[in-house]
Amino acid sequence: MVLKGIKLRIYPNQEQIEHIALNFGANRFVWNQMLDMIQQRYENNPESTFLSAYSLNYLLPQLKKEYSWLKLAESTALQATDHDLIEAFKGFFKHIRKQPKFKSKKFPKQSYQCKFISNNIALTDKHVIRLPKLGSVRYKSGQKISGKIKAVTIRKSTTNKYYAVVLVECENQVFSKTKRQVGLDVGVSDLLITSDSVKYSTVRFDKNLERKKHYWEKRLARRRLLAIKDIHKQKKYGLIEPKSLDQYKNYQKAKIMVAKYSEKISNQRKDYLHKITTQLVHDYDTIVIEDIKTNNLLKNHNLARAIANQSWRQLRLMLEYKCTWYDKQLVVIDPYKTSQICSNCGYDDGKHELDVRDWSCPNCHVHHDRDINASKNILNKGLGQALVK
Repeated sequence: MVLKGIKLRIYPNQEQIEHIALNFGANRFVWNQMLDMIQQRYENNPESTFLSAYSLNYLLPQLKKEYSWLKLAESTALQATDHDLIEAFKGFFKHIRKQPKFKSKKFPKQSYQCKFISNNIALTDKHVIRLPKLGSVRYKSGQKISGKIKAVTIRKSTTNKYYAVVLVECENQVFSKTKRQVGLDVGVSDLLITSDSVKYSTVRFDKNLERKKHYWEKRLARRRLLAIKDIHKQKKYGLIEPKSLDQYKNYQKAKIMVAKYSEKISNQRKDYLHKITTQLVHDYDTIVIEDIKTNNLLKNHNLARAIANQSWRQLRLMLEYKCTWYDKQLVVIDPYKTSQICSNCGYDDGKHELDVRDWSCPNCHVHHDRDINASKNILNKGLGQALVK
């Protein structure tokens, strides 16, 4: 059995939108209250034991008595917030994440999670989902949803669209075995290069929509500047309640348009990566990739934008969970010297500059394409690592 998150586009009415906003605020409030309590507790007594999620849940009834409006929020969502806060601290203690911070209502992306209890979440054949405290909401989905529902996360995007990510437990779908292995090298000019000499080209989705996005970015900057000047003028003349940026409609329109183009670029990139990774998992039983430290590569300011556009980290994550879903093997190796060793005889030709795209081995005189040679070395190294395990 595996867990899958299926993303639905939902269309709540105005009353449901207001209740979703209340849940966002309630979960943000509980997070900040619990975080403040944990920090003060540690400052007062550094030797005190760390609290569990159950301990925080035990404090929720008292918090609801003090702030009665919290009773209108979904109770399982508040418990999920406590759990997420404790998990964030555990990641911080293990030096995996940064220390948890207080949440702001100005953050454009908002979400909350509801647990499945006593059939409080249900899907119908008429594209309607029943959600706790919200009732029936229409939705759209590109795939059929099957399996046991475990939880649902309600999200609001920067473009004011609403989504429900349904977490379902379903049987593992197994692709047929092909008895084929492949090594993958990532690049900038080509997104992926396989050891079978197949190259997946790079698509610059950010440049395809660059002019349209820049058009609205200029207007956003200008309208923001004019709005701030107007606010300063109101304060100068002593208005008790000057306008906020949220009340300037032209500024908000430009802000949403910029967010829409950013969202479209992100969606196009994700769709491209999904198609490639699904095909790779379908065609190969063993996939070998490099453990690339993207943060180090982004320090190269000449290539930073191009590297960020490739989304190598997202590509790796997709391969990881799809290999788990479809019973395939993913091997991650150290990228040390994979681009400078001859895949034919193993001779180390030394470091090659980035502008050297092909070279001939001085030992066996075989001519290599730099990226294809690297992908073959990745495959050989990965297969040897898999055998050792």
